[in-house]
Amino acid sequence: MRSYYGEGPLPTNPKILWRKGRYCGRSSVGKSSKVWCGTGWTGQPVVWEREDKTEVIFGAYDYNVHFLDSQTGEDVRPVFKTRDIIKGSVSLDADGFPLLYFGSRDNFMRVISLDGKKPKELWKINGNMPGRVWNNDWDGNPLVLGDYLLTGGENSWFFIAKLNREMVDGKVTVKPKIVSKIKGFTRDLFRKIGDKMVSIENSVAVFQNKVYFSNGGGLVQGYDIDKLIAGANREEAQVFEYWVGDDVDATIVIDQQGMLYVSIEKERRANKAQKLSGQLVKLNPLKPEDPIVWSEEFLNPAGGKGGLWATPALYEDFLYVATHPGDLVAISRHNGKITYREKIGWHAWSSPVVVDGELLVGTCTGKLNRYSLRNPAKPKKIWSFQIPSGGCVESTPAVWKGQIFVGNRDGFFYAIGEDERTDLW
Repeated sequence: MRSYYGEGPLPTNPKILWRKGRYCGRSSVGKSSKVWCGTGWTGQPVVWEREDKTEVIFGAYDYNVHFLDSQTGEDVRPVFKTRDIIKGSVSLDADGFPLLYFGSRDNFMRVISLDGKKPKELWKINGNMPGRVWNNDWDGNPLVLGDYLLTGGENSWFFIAKLNREMVDGKVTVKPKIVSKIKGFTRDLFRKIGDKMVSIENSVAVFQNKVYFSNGGGLVQGYDIDKLIAGANREEAQVFEYWVGDDVDATIVIDQQGMLYVSIEKERRANKAQKLSGQLVKLNPLKPEDPIVWSEEFLNPAGGKGGLWATPALYEDFLYVATHPGDLVAISRHNGKITYREKIGWHAWSSPVVVDGELLVGTCTGKLNRYSLRNPAKPKKIWSFQIPSGGCVESTPAVWKGQIFVGNRDGFFYAIGEDERTDLW
């Protein structure tokens, strides 16, 4: 459901405990090449708590996956090298197998083992495959459900792979087999938007054995997982499809009633692609012919790009939304009414997180803001912590037992925790 954000508490008097970097690498978008630094959208780390230590794992723009000790920032194991930047969030195996899943802009989605001192590649999928429509990168965060890996690629295809995980003499093995591969696009979608920029960049979400995702063309889709695993084609397994009109990169959030909250960017300018551009929309997948419950617009008052790149945080009856034009908004999930709005700075792509009834939001001005949600409709700011460089917090933080772990576009990765000095006041 994409509604778990870590374990608190958040620090009361935050300070930088350590930082690592500088992580930079050159990568190309189209015919343009530039140097990228730090970690970006979405770039959330995972925290692996083991008997002897707690390990923080993340991919960065220096082409590598890093494995750091949560207390010291020292390397726990060697980096795992890829051949291009890593933008998306990594996934640790949910069932305790020492396996990590992640994608890179070098065209591959990988499964690597962490049962030894050195990470080892066990399997990979090449996004540069026949039938790809747009790109060959992997931005989405892979989901492991039982023994199945579910993920979409920028090549506009959705995959389910049976992993066949085992532990043999203390070593982990996988023998993956792709059991379902379906198009995340239609010819009708191309006609509506006037292009083929329809990559799947958001992470899949699951509710009651239905998987939901969208794409760069705004085609929100739902499929019966059992039917896909059994070999059904796209049409046979589909349970929901609705076109929202523009790029959806943020992950769909699902509440306990199965309602979908879809964050839509405003990028396209053609009138035919303006159905719900720049909005947050609540969809009822049980009413596929007329699924809109409510929608709320977040346009750029100066013109240009607007809408949402960050995934909203869901807590009780409210969504907490960071917008590209630079607002933090609290909005009722029942009726779409905005109950709180604050300017936090343009390009707010870091997804808000909620732990222990408190909200943490990163900004592109280099701040981390902590809010009390004692009154969920009206967040109350407790503190604002400035990263000295002022670099953009574009990645989503991970919170674990008093520490905040987050990368920054300044090139560094930070651990922020409690300042235990007694002279603060």
